[in-house]
Amino acid sequence: MLEYSMFERLPFRKQAEIIAKNGTLVAQRNYKQWMVTLYKVNNSFVELWSGDNMQVYSTFKQSANTVAIFDPYLDEVDFTDLSVS
Repeated sequence: MLEYSMFERLPFRKQAEIIAKNGTLVAQRNYKQWMVTLYKVNNSFVELWSGDNMQVYSTFKQSANTVAIFDPYLDEVDFTDLSVS
């Protein structure tokens, strides 16, 4: 996987190709007028911010705390489906 700063410099189309080929959708949330989708790509996380007429990918540094990355998504997760019998 590309380092986060290299990914940020790629054209949007190439970023989208990498996400489509190597990404796994992890979670989604709403933030103001944005739909934010979190993907796992190899050992990194990438967010796709989708607005009315715009889409932007955003990445996290390798040193980013995983708990901090997931925190904004926790309100959207339905934990009832994860219960163990």
